[in-house]
Amino acid sequence: MAAVPLGFDIDAPRWDQSTFMGRLRHFLNITDPCTVLVPERELDRAQAVVAGCRAGMVPPGSSQEQLLYAKKLYDSAFHPDSGEKMNLIGRMSFQVPGGMAITGCMLQFYRTVPAVVFWQWVNQSFNAIVNYTNRNAASPISLAQIGVAYVTATTTALATAVGLNLYTKRAPPLLARWVPFAAVAAANCVNIPLMRQQEIIRGISVTDEDNNELGHSRRAAVKGIAQVVVSRITMAAPGMIILPIIMERLEKLPFMQRIRVLHAPLQVLLCGGFLLFMVPAACALFPQRCSLALADLEPELRDSIVAKHGDKVPYVYFNKGL
Repeated sequence: MAAVPLGFDIDAPRWDQSTFMGRLRHFLNITDPCTVLVPERELDRAQAVVAGCRAGMVPPGSSQEQLLYAKKLYDSAFHPDSGEKMNLIGRMSFQVPGGMAITGCMLQFYRTVPAVVFWQWVNQSFNAIVNYTNRNAASPISLAQIGVAYVTATTTALATAVGLNLYTKRAPPLLARWVPFAAVAAANCVNIPLMRQQEIIRGISVTDEDNNELGHSRRAAVKGIAQVVVSRITMAAPGMIILPIIMERLEKLPFMQRIRVLHAPLQVLLCGGFLLFMVPAACALFPQRCSLALADLEPELRDSIVAKHGDKVPYVYFNKGL
């Protein structure tokens, strides 16, 4: 076991977060689906270890590997802003098991309107939990606003899915298989901004490079939320675009026609394979600690920063969420 080096900083990134590959390795680490199975008491112990390290009190006898594992568990289960434990369903580490089951069923049961309605509703319920859990926690949102976001996103998804489902009745079969992705993409464009509307209305906290708060910016919120929307659509795209092509060809094979009952489990497993890589890859598209040039801020906030700090703050930083 490697000894803990002097000056060990448990919050220092293990990989370069300014590069895509560095961020990918980071998110491969913290979105590991195996962390979903870790008992609550072990997560609480990891939180205590991280808190101790931050206070300069490294637990006696700890190795560097043990501390890094504790940080992995902490990052997978606790919110980066509030430090509160996230609900299991909303964690990014649950995206593979939760997403593969729902996506696989959406892709399998797309032929009838009742099935489309049910699985789109299940998916939007899941998305609402994920979006709320991974919001910027410094911006509170009321139950009424959560309800409006949920109902609007679900309605958007259902309208898109049912409308396209009816429209593609006479189209090639493959087009009908792509309807769930169109519904998911449309709903993400509605669900995420609405679930995080307080960030757009009030702005989110922005800091300098040393994490000193400078104020609140609505433009920073818009940039962060837009990047999250792109990431979520990218996360779903390969599985929901490529898998229908694969299944369209497989289902024509004689042996596949004899095991129709296994088509849904097969799609669920294949979705899991796509998501296993796409969850960390999509999260890594943009830095989680996002930056915005001072010149792009609201004039009043920009003038306030310049008045206090002069030209020492060319960029501001903020947590964009996931």
